[in-house]
Amino acid sequence: MSLMKKQKIQLDKENYYSIEADKQYMSVSQFKLFNECEAKALAKLKGDYSPPSSNALLVGSYVHAAFESDEEFSTFIEENNGSIFKSRGGKYSDFETADRMIEALKVDPFALFAMEGEKECIYTAHLWGADWKIKVDSVNHSRMTFSDLKTTQELQKRYWNDKYNGWVSFIEAWDYVLQMAVYRRVLQENIGQTYTPYIVAVTKETPPNKAVVHFDESRFDFEYEYLEMKMERILQVKNGETEPVRCNKCDYCRGTKKLTDTVEVGALIYE
Repeated sequence: MSLMKKQKIQLDKENYYSIEADKQYMSVSQFKLFNECEAKALAKLKGDYSPPSSNALLVGSYVHAAFESDEEFSTFIEENNGSIFKSRGGKYSDFETADRMIEALKVDPFALFAMEGEKECIYTAHLWGADWKIKVDSVNHSRMTFSDLKTTQELQKRYWNDKYNGWVSFIEAWDYVLQMAVYRRVLQENIGQTYTPYIVAVTKETPPNKAVVHFDESRFDFEYEYLEMKMERILQVKNGETEPVRCNKCDYCRGTKKLTDTVEVGALIYE
């Protein structure tokens, strides 16, 4: 039976990350999860799996909230007080680092300029056989630009990536080029204009490094071809038309694994 409903819910801040919204819409994070492990992605949609809480994600959300609005930042701190502050006073070290990251951006006029615009804008569009949802950090209609704030370990750190078959930056390693490509296309469908994307990156180093990153347009062509290639299979799995494949490596697969046979030594590193 399909997980997708005919009657679409009206997305807002409260329901954007709900399971029901994920059932009805594709998103970049959901696409990436299906690419990582079909079984885990489907279990999450069915409510049988919840990703473990991550301090890195909480710190990233903390930094994002600081640039959304003072009200949002205060609310975030109040809601996550126990994770941010020690019982004996003061913040945990990760959030002290986050404060330095926030300050590094706030004292930089060009970084603030790149992040100007409407905050947390939700858009939807039908693309590559599915209804997509996006939530953009900042959209500047007067300049026809949009930006996304990213935190990372180091700007110049290299990662091996099978998708690109080579060494890449954190932008490619975490599929941020694909994210910007999807956002760009969804905005085109809604506004009828091509907006230029930027990533505002800040590192967890002391002191933090920072950059405003732009993209050569040819990068998006590759991502659109990649989406075309992958989406048919993903939708078949999501709609219950074919069985999901287990990666047998992720936390979900490890937690639900049932042994049925032995493995030869070489399979431990090559499968």
